[in-house]
Amino acid sequence: MLIRIVRMTFQPEKVDEFLDIFDRSKHKIRAMPGCQHLELLCDYDHPNIFITNSHWDDATALNNYRNSELFKETWAKTKVLFSEKPLAFSSRKIGTI
Repeated sequence: MLIRIVRMTFQPEKVDEFLDIFDRSKHKIRAMPGCQHLELLCDYDHPNIFITNSHWDDATALNNYRNSELFKETWAKTKVLFSEKPLAFSSRKIGTI
């Protein structure tokens, strides 16, 4: 399994616009082949910082999503709302305590 974490910092006045974009696309993203989990988190102290945590079967499934029209359309609408460059990490789970 591949775990993808993306940290996004938005212009404060654009947060509601981002939340609307996410709300309209979340079920479509979750329905992508190979997507096992999708959640949106908000930084506890900074309400304009959000983190997506998604779990994919493997890198191929994630890349298929990243090459899809859904991703291209969603990302085009989202990236113009940023106040900082997003940070993305791909990882694998080692263990749970």
